[in-house]
Amino acid sequence: IVHSAKTLEQLNADTESLQEIASGFGCNLTKLSYQQDIGLDTVLPYGLRSVQQQRTLITDNVSILTPFSAQEIQQMGGICYGNNAVSGNLIVANRANLLNGNCIRLGVSGAGKSFSVKQEIAYVLLSTHDDVLVLDPEGEFTPMVGAFGGSMIDISGSSAVRINALDMEKGYADDGKDPLPDKSEFVLSLFEQIMQDDLKAQHRSIIDRCVQAVYRPYIASGYKGNAPTLTDLQAEIKKQPEPEAQELALAAELFISGSLSIFAQKTNVAQNNRLTSYNILDLGEQLLPMGMLVILESIYNRVIQNRREGKYTHVYIDEIYLFFANGSGSGHSITNYSSEFLYKCWKRFRKYGATLTGITQNVEECLLSNTARMMFANSEFLLMLNQATTDREQLARLLGASDTQMSYVDNAPAGHGLIKVGGAIVPFANELPKNTELYRLMSTKPGED
Repeated sequence: IVHSAKTLEQLNADTESLQEIASGFGCNLTKLSYQQDIGLDTVLPYGLRSVQQQRTLITDNVSILTPFSAQEIQQMGGICYGNNAVSGNLIVANRANLLNGNCIRLGVSGAGKSFSVKQEIAYVLLSTHDDVLVLDPEGEFTPMVGAFGGSMIDISGSSAVRINALDMEKGYADDGKDPLPDKSEFVLSLFEQIMQDDLKAQHRSIIDRCVQAVYRPYIASGYKGNAPTLTDLQAEIKKQPEPEAQELALAAELFISGSLSIFAQKTNVAQNNRLTSYNILDLGEQLLPMGMLVILESIYNRVIQNRREGKYTHVYIDEIYLFFANGSGSGHSITNYSSEFLYKCWKRFRKYGATLTGITQNVEECLLSNTARMMFANSEFLLMLNQATTDREQLARLLGASDTQMSYVDNAPAGHGLIKVGGAIVPFANELPKNTELYRLMSTKPGED
């Protein structure tokens, strides 16, 4: 503001009057003492700012001065997730800064879920020293893992790879608590898959008793030597006097001493590569549910190990709906223990210096599970691509999203949708140039290999 007077006394009087008027509207006017010349240069329409004086305003203050029409997501140290579909600005988010960095990626087949995951993995590998672990039921990540020098562990009933389902790292339980209750819950989830609908209360009691018996010497030794195996557990179950114990031993025979015993022996493969992917495409329907649980448990142990070494870990689970298929979230359904074990990882990974990402297109089937609904509602980071009609309606109710926001996932092109970071929900467009090596590695479209 520039004002003038014929005398200094009048100028000072006018200045005081102006300051009082401005103060009544919550505005503070400051005099440019001995700086009148640069003040005049700044006010005149030269396009210059000679007064080197600034004031930082918080968002609420700035919003009064400027009519913003788009919400932005730009966080320090983050990863680029495309452009804001409204403003065109880059969307940069840092999952580590959220209350929990867990993420769910949703979209129909061909919407770009796997592509967005591979893009994020590439950014993590190229810009950080973090570890990346992938549970890959479809074998989609093989080319990319190879290009980045990662370790691809191919698991099938006919492969020579063996992973001990009962491996347990020191620090398996929180805050030095007894790890056996948590490990017993995991073993129950394995037998849930083995016994299907026939796992009764008597069976669960026997399993818990035997788990404690086989782990007690290993824990007492300070986790030194070899962890017990399912073979050891089966031998302990056979020692029990109840007839239900013999039922358990017989039902588990196929998976412990039979032809599908790849998770019943000592681990014989290294799992310490910075980028490790578990390919279970050829595991078969009989072993797939059990295999996903065992691999998740193996990943859980790796996260604990990385925590001790001060490493951050990013975990990606494709087709996460398999943990909730046919589950209702109540009673002891075929996936009840499985979904609860996954939810335990979902809650704990933040404390262990890790994030977990679930990828699925079967949203409606997941949301039949109360556990899955809690995971969706409590995830600070969601990436939603093109959605089926029924899925859009359920997601809108779950997230409290408006019709305008959900319109961005209605018949959206591949790589376009909504991203939720904390309390912000922003439409985005994420398209990588097709004439790049990264695009070739990430794309799964036919004819683009």
